[in-house]
Amino acid sequence: MKKLFFLNLLVIAMLISGLYIVVKKGEKLPVKPVKIETQTILQQKDISKVAVPITGVWEAFRQFEDNAKHPLSLLLLQILLIIVASRIFSLLLTFIGQPSVIGEILAGIFLGPSAMGLLFPGFFHFIFPDSSLGTLQFLSQIGLAFFMFIIGMELDLNVIRGKARDVLFVSNVSIALPFLLGVLLAYYLYDAYAPSGVGFLAFCLFIGISVSITAFPVLARILQERGMTKTPVGTMAIVCAATNDVIGWCILAVVIAIAKAGAIASALFTILLAILFVAIMVLFIKSLLERIYRKNLGKDDIGKLTVAFSFLTLLCSAYIAELIGIHALFGAFIAGVIMPQNITFRQKITEKLEDISVLILLPIFFAFTGLRTQIGLLNDREAWSTFGIVLVVAISGKFGGSALAAKITGQDWKSSIKIGALMNTRGLMELIVLNIGYDLGILSPQIFAMMVLMALATTLITGPSLNLVEWISRKTEMAKSKHS
Repeated sequence: MKKLFFLNLLVIAMLISGLYIVVKKGEKLPVKPVKIETQTILQQKDISKVAVPITGVWEAFRQFEDNAKHPLSLLLLQILLIIVASRIFSLLLTFIGQPSVIGEILAGIFLGPSAMGLLFPGFFHFIFPDSSLGTLQFLSQIGLAFFMFIIGMELDLNVIRGKARDVLFVSNVSIALPFLLGVLLAYYLYDAYAPSGVGFLAFCLFIGISVSITAFPVLARILQERGMTKTPVGTMAIVCAATNDVIGWCILAVVIAIAKAGAIASALFTILLAILFVAIMVLFIKSLLERIYRKNLGKDDIGKLTVAFSFLTLLCSAYIAELIGIHALFGAFIAGVIMPQNITFRQKITEKLEDISVLILLPIFFAFTGLRTQIGLLNDREAWSTFGIVLVVAISGKFGGSALAAKITGQDWKSSIKIGALMNTRGLMELIVLNIGYDLGILSPQIFAMMVLMALATTLITGPSLNLVEWISRKTEMAKSKHS
């Protein structure tokens, strides 16, 4: 035992003495001049700073500062802050009975210029310099593509077919009425808030789709947390939201095609390509995937080949959709829809994607949206009045239209109002639409901020609206029982 101990000490001593001798000898060697090619590889940095050894504490701190500003170090710190802030806000919102996704949206706004940038501008600009936002945007887009793929897989088209007549009517009204009101609202907003060079058609279509969208995943989470998933109202709401998502994303694809193409002829060509793309995916690729998965699917393990092929389908579909001009997210959504209906398969794929998508990449998207949201731009009475009008139009069109349509299909008023409240939930899907419009230059920073606040407000009031309906219903029943 002692022998091994002394041998270890001897090995360490030989290593240290050998390193010391070689380094001392090496320091006497002449330093080669820096070549132009080397400067190019090191991105034209001052090589002399790298060659000079650190001789003091101040130099060590300077190197620490340089390391902290390195893009990879900065990105890791950003992700760390985003995840911590998202978890904290989610826990706070869950504690007061709100879905955790609202906490993630609030965390994004808190980390942006509206809160942290206002309170701690130096720290904000150090953590989120403009040069780093491109990397965050790409990460958020990858996360959204994964998430839309999951949402596509969660859609059960058989359930939609089973309640086709009522669902289609409610979904159509819940999109058509707010969309029309949104187009009318755009007429009022265009002169004061549309960006320079943006035509009215693209602007009004994006405002229309922004106020008519429903957040299917947020709605599903609210129903699950309240134990309403298998109730008649919950079933109706979830199927309507699923149909709404399909219709909404198809309309969004058309709107993007028109906005990108500019001319009507180019837009029609893009739309035709999109229809052809969807037809090929649904009619041919779907059956091809079914055959492949039948051969490879096991009872307990779907296999690495199957997972790889699923991801390949997702990436190819997103890439083709981006090439056509209808956005990669639509392609990811279609890829999810055409995945085989095998429950085991869908559960396994969702498990593999959901954790990294929901816990890491989606909070990055919320943070990136928050970095774009400048609430300080709403700095006068006119801007806040405009936001109030936007909020009233959004709620009256979606809430009112959905409730009225549900009542026409035979629901009682209590169920109809609940369906209206649930369909008025926007959350994540609204933010996706808004970011697409912002990226295309169709929405100005002011309108973007108003719409983000509208999405937050309409999602926040869903829970209290359902509680209010239940409270009024109980009071009414108690009053009736007293009189009887």
